Amino acid sequence: MKNFCGILVMICCMGMKAQSITPEDIKDIETPKLYVSDFVSKAPLIDGFIDSEIWNRAQWSETFIDIEGKKKPKYKTNFKMLWDNENVYILAKLQDEHIWGTLKQRDTIIFNNNCFEIFLDPDGNTHNYMELEINALNTVWDLFISKPYRNNPEVKFEWDIQGIKTEVSHEGTLNNSNDIDKGWVIEMALPWKSLNVDNDESPVGKGRFWRMNFMRVHWNFLLDNGKYKRVRDYSNKLKPSSNWVWSSQGAVNIHQPEKWGYVYFNKSDETVDINELPIDAPLIQWMYIQYRQKLRVSNNVNEYSRETVGFFHGAKVVFKRRNIDKKWFWYCESPLTKKQYLISNDGKLSIIKK
Repeated sequence: MKNFCGILVMICCMGMKAQSITPEDIKDIETPKLYVSDFVSKAPLIDGFIDSEIWNRAQWSETFIDIEGKKKPKYKTNFKMLWDNENVYILAKLQDEHIWGTLKQRDTIIFNNNCFEIFLDPDGNTHNYMELEINALNTVWDLFISKPYRNNPEVKFEWDIQGIKTEVSHEGTLNNSNDIDKGWVIEMALPWKSLNVDNDESPVGKGRFWRMNFMRVHWNFLLDNGKYKRVRDYSNKLKPSSNWVWSSQGAVNIHQPEKWGYVYFNKSDETVDINELPIDAPLIQWMYIQYRQKLRVSNNVNEYSRETVGFFHGAKVVFKRRNIDKKWFWYCESPLTKKQYLISNDGKLSIIKK
């Protein structure tokens, strides 16, 4: 019996070891969402109301999910996008039984209210991205972030999207606790020229993919003499908000740009399959999974420098360290496109095209 148990333990350990070194099949990895934004020759009127003549040309996004992908949101949230040569147009519809807001000053911390948030990374390198937040009072907070918070960024709170237009309409009554509302609508125009800050691509996104995500912050509330206030616990600490997103982050952290969705700006004379992500999208996701794991073991030299092997469409790929021009990168080459992808120590993605 003793020998049998020993053999069983040995078999289990061998199985665990074999499983740990089995290369991953990358092509089937979960990828972010895709939205195709169509071109329009006539711009929508930015008034906070849904102009069916213009906005019927755009499809609604998938309904938002919980940021971790675990819980079902209480209220429904969707967006639409269009574009022309001057602006990107975004329409968001937020179901809500109680529409309220208190913050009225531009560039205050809007997520202290219920709000809608947009994150834009035009060249998809996870650095130099923009954040925009808006509440039910049409108060805006926009900021520019040099890199994800895990990499100690510079955050420019004073930065503004010049020429932005935003309007909000309410299907119900704002800050009135005596009735049940249906929701609110946000409509905005973002000038292309204001979105081209420290990015490597041309300002207009025609025929290109951008990395973007959308998030809705929703607070539970209580009424204090008829006024809405966020709920606190017994120690007077604010209870966490709910965070609902378009493309799942897998954690309560929206500042993981490599997990954001893809928005494709469709040319006016082109038809694109709605499911057509960039062919290397799963490979890039896999690389960032390895990168985040390397950050977690950065104090262990052997684990940090160890190569990782996977298979992508039947071909072997290797995630490894490489020194280029006296700088260290995490490196992988796509067997499909022959593009060489580099992730710097602070997470920035670069592409070398052969």
